[in-house]
Amino acid sequence: MNSEAPVEGKAKPKTSWKIQVARICAIIFVLALTVFLYLNRSKVQQLGAFGYPGIFLVSILANATIILPVPGILITSAMGAIFNPFWVAVAAGTGAALGELTGYLAGFSGQGIIENRKWYVRFERWMKKYGDITIFVLAIIPNPLFDVAGMTAGALKLPVWRYLIWVTLGKIIKMMIFAYFGAYISSLVPWAIS
Repeated sequence: MNSEAPVEGKAKPKTSWKIQVARICAIIFVLALTVFLYLNRSKVQQLGAFGYPGIFLVSILANATIILPVPGILITSAMGAIFNPFWVAVAAGTGAALGELTGYLAGFSGQGIIENRKWYVRFERWMKKYGDITIFVLAIIPNPLFDVAGMTAGALKLPVWRYLIWVTLGKIIKMMIFAYFGAYISSLVPWAIS
């Protein structure tokens, strides 16, 4: 059976051309931002020199990419060695959560594109059943699968406030692990930081 054919008896609702144009523009924006940040990743890292606001901005930018990695976790570890690790984690985790809105936006705008993928059907069922906890757990674990979770949450039109709450909690916990790890390593080799 063709997975792209509509189910008999159920007609697909028509989407207005304005929504289609907005979705296409959002996808183009997310892809352009991803490429731009990836190409300028060394400049993004320099924002960490501005303390907690810099860490917050670096985390937004590092997590605004889709699939292509920008080393935000490494910066969090390094800043945890210099600043208070708790506040580094809060700044980095909050920024990371806001940056992950690009994945959510890509899913929301590219809904028709990702709905026809084999992995999407399984992940959609999982997200419908365990959405909040899935987002929370995947936000804690450093992995590129979080972009898939964000896209699926966007495609399922999970309320953005709910998505942000669970992502923020998970990202703060993850960043806390890395910030305190950086502080711990710097206490073992203090000469490496100076």
